[in-house]
Amino acid sequence: MRVLLVEDDPLIREFVVEALQEAGFDVIHASNGCEALAWQDRQAVDVLVTDIKLPGPIDGWQIAEGFRLHNPLLPVIYATGFSPVAPRPVAGSVLLQKPFHPEEVVRAVKHLADRPLFR
Repeated sequence: MRVLLVEDDPLIREFVVEALQEAGFDVIHASNGCEALAWQDRQAVDVLVTDIKLPGPIDGWQIAEGFRLHNPLLPVIYATGFSPVAPRPVAGSVLLQKPFHPEEVVRAVKHLADRPLFR
């Protein structure tokens, strides 16, 4: 399974990428919304993990909306320590509150991977 991680904090990004790779996932990553959306047309992803509040004009909600235009059933894991927008429930998504341990992201990805869509 290929996971796209969008996280602007380089330390968090590094730890989560490492944890996901150790769990056997193929991981690509981006540090902002523009970088993330550039992957939209280049490579298919099975799970999107995105911080909600990101630098620049594109936030995590918009990234997910963009990816779901091409794949409406794409599982999304939203991560936030703070979001000016109240969380809105999106089918097939999980919300993780920061700070979190990278292993929590791995568990969430595995949980989504266990859904019948991936079997």
